[in-house]
Amino acid sequence: MFRFLRLAIAALLLGGVLPVQTASAIEGFGAPRILAGRPTLAPFGYVRFCHKNPDDCRGGKATAIASDAASLARLGEVNRTINRTIRPRNDKGDVWSADVASGDCEDYALSKRRALVHAGFPAAALRIAVAVTPSGEGHAVLVVRTAKGDMVLDNRFDTILSWSRTDLTWKKIASSENPLVWRSI
Repeated sequence: MFRFLRLAIAALLLGGVLPVQTASAIEGFGAPRILAGRPTLAPFGYVRFCHKNPDDCRGGKATAIASDAASLARLGEVNRTINRTIRPRNDKGDVWSADVASGDCEDYALSKRRALVHAGFPAAALRIAVAVTPSGEGHAVLVVRTAKGDMVLDNRFDTILSWSRTDLTWKKIASSENPLVWRSI
């Protein structure tokens, strides 16, 4: 348990030395981007998941995927397939998992990230984010950085939306460079 706590604290401390994105850094994309703020703690279930699955928690230089028809079609296909494959179920104890038969929002998001990485999408363009739904429920989604802006793959919908057009109140997001470092939104 202390090992997980040390890992979470180290991720937060490392977050303090990474640059925060500014509006000028994203203007060249011509589309809305999530502006990450101060470092914050990663969800504990996510830290545990990364400890058990380090290959699923790799980052890299922030990059955007192409917004061409083939890439967008693949994103839509993965979103729909995983939304229909995983049976909705609230897990006890906030267990984060990928490639499960049943699970809750973070399990969908992690499964989508894994599938897209295996399909050749850069891990640094695929970030997990936490938000709140209109009903006040905590919710995890996958945010994909595309050349046209940050897009959201949400288990509640088969349609992929720009992050700014969702009904979510955003709380925090994993960084591209190090997914164990999270920032407030």
